[in-house]
Amino acid sequence: MNTQSIAIVGAGLSGIYAAYLLEKAGVSNYQVLEASERLGGRIRSEEYRSSRSSSERLDLGAAWFWPHMQPELDDLVRSLRLKVYAQHEQGGMMVERSPETAPTRHAGYLSSPPSMRIEGGMLALVDRLSTSIASERIHLDRRVTAISATDAGVTLEVQTGSGEIEYLSADHVLLAIPPRLAATTIQFTPKLPSNVLDQWHNTATWMAPHAKYLAVYSTPFWRDEGLSGEARSFSGPMGEIHDASLPEGTGALFGFLGVPAHTRKRVSSQALQRLCRAQFVRLFGAKAAHPVAEWLVDWSQSSLTATSADEQSDGQHPMPPSPRVDEGPWRTRISGVASEWSQTYPGYVAGAVQAAQVAVHALLAARTPSSQASSSIESASPL
Repeated sequence: MNTQSIAIVGAGLSGIYAAYLLEKAGVSNYQVLEASERLGGRIRSEEYRSSRSSSERLDLGAAWFWPHMQPELDDLVRSLRLKVYAQHEQGGMMVERSPETAPTRHAGYLSSPPSMRIEGGMLALVDRLSTSIASERIHLDRRVTAISATDAGVTLEVQTGSGEIEYLSADHVLLAIPPRLAATTIQFTPKLPSNVLDQWHNTATWMAPHAKYLAVYSTPFWRDEGLSGEARSFSGPMGEIHDASLPEGTGALFGFLGVPAHTRKRVSSQALQRLCRAQFVRLFGAKAAHPVAEWLVDWSQSSLTATSADEQSDGQHPMPPSPRVDEGPWRTRISGVASEWSQTYPGYVAGAVQAAQVAVHALLAARTPSSQASSSIESASPL
């Protein structure tokens, strides 16, 4: 790889959006380094082929956003002309209070403000943004293992999927991976200040302790019984369940597993899926026994998302650390842009957008003469 001014570590939404903003501002001297073989990070939309369409996708990671509460993300979705639809909540809700008692039906409720989904899955947002980025600037299967800082800039050590080591020099690094993952998997030379490392290690990673089970059906049959597809359970294995059906009519249910991550490690995926199917039967009837497709994604088992510390996490949204390192040779060299660094929406999809926007705008302002800073920042706006 050639020497570049900006290195973006991670190609989840925050990394891709940061690259998009740079492109819109006319900045081309950057590279995106992604450890996996796909874009999206904790956004994962799996394709399901049905007789209705060949492009239906279901979200196994991030799924919702709230336009009225998250205007930056809503503006971006609108500017990209993505279609959205409301999370289905109409109908009754099922509740399991204990393994010894049968589930009971209760009046459902509608969220206010309503949550929205994106047609084509949340990954459609990443896909649309990436069309504005030159393919030669995105490098998949490139894991950053070390970053060294000097007065002249930074050097990144990058391991390829085949085990080869490459080096990339840059003026600035945008960290588009969770703080805890960065502190655990990247060697920083010289060491980051101890207070910074402590903050990063203590920042919980959104999604890292969670697992999601999703089952697809030919129709959302539970709606015929006046059910919303929502459920809460103290019996498990899923604690919180929602309707994940597509606008075209394909039915789907998903649930967050309430079994702790360290316990799930001792149970096979096949066994967990059987337990999840049985739970859907208890809640929604015999038709739930035979999904036409199903997935179980355990984010705690992904080394690109979780660390051992995340196995004990309560799964709550994190308190954000400072997105900048303002001491020693790291000063002006590194910025955090992943969702956990968002000061407004930490741990949400909107946080990835807001954190990237703040960091890129600050970087552009620092790189641009004061007389031109305002116009350059404005040109990076999603609108």
